[in-house]
Amino acid sequence: MFAGHFGLAAAVKAKEPGTPLWALMLGTQLLDVLFVPLLLSGVESFDPAGGTGYREAVIHADYTHSLTGALLIAVLASLAGGKAWGRRSGLVLGSVVFSHWLLDLLVHRADLPILPGNLGQLPLLGLGLWQFPWLSMALEAALIVLGAILYFRSALSRSAAAPHGASRARLAGGVMTLLLALALVTDVLGIG
Repeated sequence: MFAGHFGLAAAVKAKEPGTPLWALMLGTQLLDVLFVPLLLSGVESFDPAGGTGYREAVIHADYTHSLTGALLIAVLASLAGGKAWGRRSGLVLGSVVFSHWLLDLLVHRADLPILPGNLGQLPLLGLGLWQFPWLSMALEAALIVLGAILYFRSALSRSAAAPHGASRARLAGGVMTLLLALALVTDVLGIG
């Protein structure tokens, strides 16, 4: 779902031009960014569940990808974004951060805890769309197409009055579309 998260960020940027694109892109991946140091330190882990690639693993991200952990990270991101770019951008950024967990809920097998560290051994969450590769790829492709279209339209409408604005907007929209498509290819091939 790596690419799908980015597609969502592009769609949000189209509707919220005051929030920096880099912050939205980072926000959609913040849970995974925080997962890396915890993975390297052994606090969180993943186990292959047959085959190779991220989709084929059981993730033990008991802190970054727990429901309450994701909510806490989203609130902290919202506060930081609000301080940097205003209250509205802070709320948007917090929502984008939490959207990562919501999208992961759709695709992950049941490996997402409710409480950090899986306190109380509550049932793990995940609907497991990764077990149906074509369905999960279709969802991801839909997010990318939606994000690319909305971003492209928004860039065109914002730059229509500026000299050479339309050509710059087409270039920006084309680059965004290309990057989103490449992200999808890496996801499909199991590179990301």
